[in-house]
Amino acid sequence: MKAQFLIAAPMSGSGKTTIARGLMALFTQKGYKVQPFKCGPDYIDTKFHAAVCGRPSINLDTFMATPQHVRELFTRYGADADICIVEGMMGLFDGYDRDKGSSCEIARVLDIPIVLVVDAKSAAYSMAALLSGFVNFRKDVHIAGVIFNKVGSERHFQMLQQVCDDLGIACFGYLLKSPALEQGSRYLGLDFSEKAENKELTELLENEVRWQRLLEL
Repeated sequence: MKAQFLIAAPMSGSGKTTIARGLMALFTQKGYKVQPFKCGPDYIDTKFHAAVCGRPSINLDTFMATPQHVRELFTRYGADADICIVEGMMGLFDGYDRDKGSSCEIARVLDIPIVLVVDAKSAAYSMAALLSGFVNFRKDVHIAGVIFNKVGSERHFQMLQQVCDDLGIACFGYLLKSPALEQGSRYLGLDFSEKAENKELTELLENEVRWQRLLEL
């Protein structure tokens, strides 16, 4: 069974693009065939995915395509891959009409688990309410676990891990807050002109994220 999951977030700016591109780079460097996908009609992130994975990144969009066509694209392009990684858009449930066309709908159409990237800056046990809400809001999708971003310290991460333990939610690791890893937003995409080197990002992910567990999804 190949690994396949969708990387989403509670809202834009949480770090899902940073973590998605970093995991794609990490798994590719380890010799896995990674097939990237992007929710929605975005054409900038897909170019970066392709550069990292050496394979074209495919848009999955239930606004302009039928669910059947989205499933066919996912199956066709992921057929010979070891890992299929779908990068979400905006917040998990944000669509053109409530959650229609959202990352959540793509995960539901493809029947794949969600890895939630959460900006943990300036939050500790209050994170329990946020995570509980996202995990329990829709029972027709599966949030497999969480990766915390912009964590302040090792102690801060221990507090966040306790939240996951109390809620019974898998914690796949974290990234410490680092200005070098933050990317500036711009119209219709992200500005990568001052991006951190892939080596720095992949080393951090390899050390702080339990990436082996993602291979089991």
